Amino acid sequence: MSIAVLADRIRKGELSARAAVEESLRHIAEIDPELNSFISVRADEALAEADALDCEPSRGLLHGVPIAVKDMIDVAGARTTAASRILAENVARTDAATVEALRAAGAVVMGKLNTHEFALGAMTTSPHFGPARNPWATDRICGGSSGGSGAAAAARLVAATLGTDTAGSIRIPASFCGVTGIRPTSGRVSNRGVVGVSFTLDTVGPIAPSAEDCAIVLEVIAGHDPRDPTTADLPVPQYRRALERGADGLRVGVVTALVDRADPRIGSAVREAVEKLAAAGAAVEEVEIPLLDEAGAILPLIMLPEAAEVHLPWLRSRLDDYGPDVRARLLAGLLLPVTANVTGRRARRWYCERLDEVMERFDVLAAPQMLTAPPRIGEETVEVSGEEMLYRLSVIPTSSPWTLAGLPVVSVPCGFVDDLPVGLALVGRRFAEATVLRLAHAYQTLTDWHERRPPIAG
Repeated sequence: MSIAVLADRIRKGELSARAAVEESLRHIAEIDPELNSFISVRADEALAEADALDCEPSRGLLHGVPIAVKDMIDVAGARTTAASRILAENVARTDAATVEALRAAGAVVMGKLNTHEFALGAMTTSPHFGPARNPWATDRICGGSSGGSGAAAAARLVAATLGTDTAGSIRIPASFCGVTGIRPTSGRVSNRGVVGVSFTLDTVGPIAPSAEDCAIVLEVIAGHDPRDPTTADLPVPQYRRALERGADGLRVGVVTALVDRADPRIGSAVREAVEKLAAAGAAVEEVEIPLLDEAGAILPLIMLPEAAEVHLPWLRSRLDDYGPDVRARLLAGLLLPVTANVTGRRARRWYCERLDEVMERFDVLAAPQMLTAPPRIGEETVEVSGEEMLYRLSVIPTSSPWTLAGLPVVSVPCGFVDDLPVGLALVGRRFAEATVLRLAHAYQTLTDWHERRPPIAG
């Protein structure tokens, strides 16, 4: 059931928080051995917290709702491993800001979710904790780096999850796993208590079956944090209430360059989704994004040196404890000259100015979230436009342009290709999460893709 329905039933006394947590634990025990979406489960702690909640009046929007968080996000008393050997025994002393917010709203944190090592990859195939598997086809990846978050949400192991997104890490798993996920505007959600990747690009956001679910969770976790100077001191809208406005009057620009580059069947699914938006009242037209491919070249000039700076002490003392792909990325960041980083920052400013000019004409941009279906675990290449390409490069065109500009993006399910989910990316103006969620919800009132469950979920 949806978060709103579950929370309402608990609030009315029709269901106890303990019963909701017990059901979640049962699903985790039955299903997760096949998925490996969890790194650790807080079974005893979650039951104790649920019992306490059952003795209290409702704390808020998430009272008694089971939620799990990516293992980059601190939960007091639990290990935050980042799916790494280096942090394997790292026990958090305090909750991350987002976990504080979840608890204040009454959520029960069920455990920590699998991730690509240090969130530095798009596969979630940690050599230390094993790969997280796609609930729709367990021989395939679930994307990354928040792969465990996508898989757990899709399999309905919990009502919602938190992921982190530096360069696509919420949107990619949401698309591959057939659920809804939103990367908020940079600065909308606090990063305090989160293992850093790239301090100018990192953000935390929810993954859940529907846009309504994501709106409720985002309303809880968003806002200014005086202990995180990167957060914006802006009021947080009532995101769930904004959903009621529908698509009527919204101006939607379709990024045809990405639609045409995607697998033709994915492109068709995206076009059909856009037709639904038009039928719902949105004004739709095609748009060309300047410097679309250049964004993918600019991003690593910023991201990799920032990541290398975070890891510098461990690179000096524990280099061999990294998985080979993550070690290579960090060393690349270490070897980039300072001038490259400066060039990247200047280019980013220039790119954002060009994209802002486009966004003046539109409320939302629409594009495929991924160009291909998820590859099988162990496969390194995919086919894009008839040519073989490294999978890690295939994710760049559909994620980097919006990441670089710090824009909010929601990925919503819009179909299937070979029984594997397809995601539609809806990109908004800065701090316009309410608008992209509104459009996503309008689409989901006309379709049932987000309601479909993988067979493994029962």
